[in-house]
Order: sequence, then structure tokens, then C-alpha cells
Amino acid sequence: MEINMFDVYRSCNIGLFMKCNDRFLLIPSTLARTKAEKISSFVKVPYIGTSVDGMRILGPLITMNSNGILVSKYISDEELNKLRTDTNVIVERFPSNFNAIGNLVVANDYGAIASTLLSTPQIKLIGDLLDVPVERMNIAGYNTIGAVIFSTNIGALVHPLASEKEVKQIASILKTDVTPCTVNGGVPFISSGVLGNSKGLVVGTLTNGTELMNISTAFNK
Repeated sequence: MEINMFDVYRSCNIGLFMKCNDRFLLIPSTLARTKAEKISSFVKVPYIGTSVDGMRILGPLITMNSNGILVSKYISDEELNKLRTDTNVIVERFPSNFNAIGNLVVANDYGAIASTLLSTPQIKLIGDLLDVPVERMNIAGYNTIGAVIFSTNIGALVHPLASEKEVKQIASILKTDVTPCTVNGGVPFISSGVLGNSKGLVVGTLTNGTELMNISTAFNK
């Protein structure tokens, strides 16, 4: 798999601004068309421009796989309806006082891992909408699961301080190999600096050679 380095809005935190699965790429509506087309070519799926409550930060506000999308309850009716039409998948607001659903859940097409902060009814909603089994856990002492794990259908990256037991549990849930790693020159909150799917990956421009080697190994087994 090809791994590309890119930044947006003069930021290496590409994962904060976008979300991707094997069917489409969600980008901020304000992103320049040339950049949108470039990133779309990297991950080999069409891009869809959107926003959440008028904001261009999408990563922390959305969790999704190829089956559905859960988004912050603050998304407007207009934004929600457009997202439903453009993606042609189930899209629902996540009923929670936690705005950053993307930081609390990570999912691929085989499973999902949710924060221990979420209730049993919320876990059921996640499982029903994304159509995958869901388990709750903490990683390396963090309950912001979506911030410390990045996953596609063919590989996953996790906070470097995740225990061996946690790595094995993540692999069991997501049905893929898991590699402890950092991004953007030592950042352990993996999802902030990585974007991609099973077709291609994009990492922030501060990602160093050792990190690139680890990421390449993780997704090219």
C-alpha cells in the first residue's frame, strides 16, 4: 500500500479534518478542490464535502465505517440531510453530552471499540448503526479510544504505551493486526495524523522515517 505525506490548512494533523472508509472520503466543504482531488487520489475513493455545525474539523466529530455514520448531535438538519444524500448510508446524530464522538469510538467493517464513558444503550446504538459488534475498553489509561487508535480493514495503529494484552484485545475486536506507533514526529494520538482506508494512507508531513517504516509494515503485511 502506498503511503503519502500531506497537510491541510497548514497543519500536519490531517486526521482532525477528514474521515475516510472504503467507500468515500469526507472532507471539509472549505477545502480547496485541488487538495481534495489529490487526497481522494491517494485513498482511491470519491470525496464528499461536508461540515458539522459549520466547523471544518470532522475527525473528532464523526465515527463511521462502510455501513453507517454517527455524528455529533450539533450537526445541523441541513448538514445531516446533505450527508445522508451524498453518502447513501445511514447517518444519525449520536445522543450524548459528549460532542467528540470520533474520539470515543473507533470502527472498521468488522468491529468497533468504544470508550468506557459510554452507556449500554449508546453501545447498542453504535453496534446497530455500524452493523458490527462493539466492546468497551480503555487503552494505555485513556478512555478517548478514537484518539489513540486508527484502524482500517487491513491494519490498525495504536498508542505506543498500549499493553500487549490491550493490543491483542484490539486485534481480536477489529479482526486485523495492530501496531503500536506514533505519528508526526512522536505524537501518540494516532488518529490526529493519519487518514486512510484499505486502498491508501495519508500521514502528516512531520511523520519521520522510523514512523513511516512502522506504518508501512503495519499495512503491508
